[in-house]
Amino acid sequence: MIDIPENKDLILFDGVCNLCSNSVQFIIERDKRNKFVFAALQSNLGQQIIKDYNIDPSKTDSILLYRKGKAIKSKSTAAILIASKLGLPTNLLYPFLILPEFIRNAVYDFIAKNRYKWFGKKDNCWIPTPDLKAKFID
Repeated sequence: MIDIPENKDLILFDGVCNLCSNSVQFIIERDKRNKFVFAALQSNLGQQIIKDYNIDPSKTDSILLYRKGKAIKSKSTAAILIASKLGLPTNLLYPFLILPEFIRNAVYDFIAKNRYKWFGKKDNCWIPTPDLKAKFID
């Protein structure tokens, strides 16, 4: 059983990826309705979800969106659904869901494939500041 707070969606991200960590910080700054909690894919919870949902870690490429009672979303679909909850102007990405998933994911996969080269990689997972710690689950 995946235990996340009621009325929250869980964002799983690559904790050693600079782009992913910066994206989490971007989301936190814009999450005015306090809709999201976070966990690194490398965390105990991240590993549990990967196992429970038979997700191939080599194909997740940095982001998963877990919503209680709904299927796990990944790649461009996860990114767009997250953006849709963040208010203007970020939520204006929502209409891109009408594009075929294979097109959206081709762009997503290109960025994901090059994220370490373009944005760098940390030796360890990003550690949130004490005031942000409540938004993270292990």
